[in-house]
Amino acid sequence: MTESRAVGTKGMPREEREAQLVVAGTEEFGRVGYAGASMVEIARRVGVTKPLLYQYFGSKDGLYLACLHRAGDRLTEGVATTMAAGGDPDQMPLKVLSAIFTTFDHDRYAWRLLRDETVPATGDIAASAADYRYRLDAFALLGATELMTSRGLADPVDIEAIAQVWTGVVDSLISWWIDRPDEDAAAMTARCARIMAGLFGW
Repeated sequence: MTESRAVGTKGMPREEREAQLVVAGTEEFGRVGYAGASMVEIARRVGVTKPLLYQYFGSKDGLYLACLHRAGDRLTEGVATTMAAGGDPDQMPLKVLSAIFTTFDHDRYAWRLLRDETVPATGDIAASAADYRYRLDAFALLGATELMTSRGLADPVDIEAIAQVWTGVVDSLISWWIDRPDEDAAAMTARCARIMAGLFGW
């Protein structure tokens, strides 16, 4: 994981400045949640004033949405690309995990934005987070369907249950990994490969 560095903003292109604020916001929201995040702290990390932060994003909600969309789009695109490439259904779970680890290797707190229980219960943030979770659940169901049918198991309720278990496993693994910055994406993928081989013989 990398920490945002305070930098000057004079003469910096707007897009670059916004990107720095989104990275700093992602770290702050990921560490302490929406409710506990400080706009003053986010501005301080990038070396700008709080009014400038509001000028760019309008509100705390506006910044959170920018951070959430960056995280959610990268994640869903990475998983979609991996699954679209196809291959042995037995190997797809590890490939998906590897794609997730690679996506968030230097931006791990971004994962927490997708499941932040401190965000408002209604509004744009809640709707966007729910949409990303829906898409990820759909990927899990598709993967479970392909894996189980390749083994001659087609009961839809069984498959739905397996997809639910898989979603929990992924969340638990990434939550465990977030607090281990010395273990990069390749090392975590290798660890999961060993675990799967030991548990399932994959």
